[in-house]
Amino acid sequence: MQAEAGTPLTHAPSRRTGLVLALAAVWLGLDQLTKWWAESSLTRGESVPLVGELLQLHLTYNSGAAFSLGTGMTGVLTAVATLIVVVIVWQAFRTRSLPWALTLGLLLGGALGNLVDRYLRPPGVGVGHVVDFLRLPNFPVFNLADIGITTAAGLIILLALRGVSPDGTTEGDPRPAADAELEPTPEERP
Repeated sequence: MQAEAGTPLTHAPSRRTGLVLALAAVWLGLDQLTKWWAESSLTRGESVPLVGELLQLHLTYNSGAAFSLGTGMTGVLTAVATLIVVVIVWQAFRTRSLPWALTLGLLLGGALGNLVDRYLRPPGVGVGHVVDFLRLPNFPVFNLADIGITTAAGLIILLALRGVSPDGTTEGDPRPAADAELEPTPEERP
């Protein structure tokens, strides 16, 4: 079947792609700005109460993954994180769903925030340590990148449970979710 005259044969990136990339850039910027502030304002190993004992500032450097797992595998973690970022960007160009765009933006921004540390911070390129500075009771020290990643993980679970696909369709309805709300199904038409 041939496309209608004037219809482009390729799909241009959607506005959702721009949203993913813009949110990722903002989250990455906030993450790096707060890490810079933490390094310039806090003393490594000392805790500063922010909200009493509930939330403290505590500068530390993490060579491992989340919760300091894999501390001897920094290079491998960097390679895996780089691959994950490539997959997220690829998916960003395919997403048509607003909830998925927001989720992927947070995930990409968080992944890039920690990946920048891996590539640019001591002890060297690809094996740098991640700056962490937020501390909750009985919980590992974390940063804004980690908040983005964790929030995105929760949203991915929620979207999957609700049957919302990145292309904007919902389980059982092949039309994008936005279109499904506006357009009646064949059974609803007179």
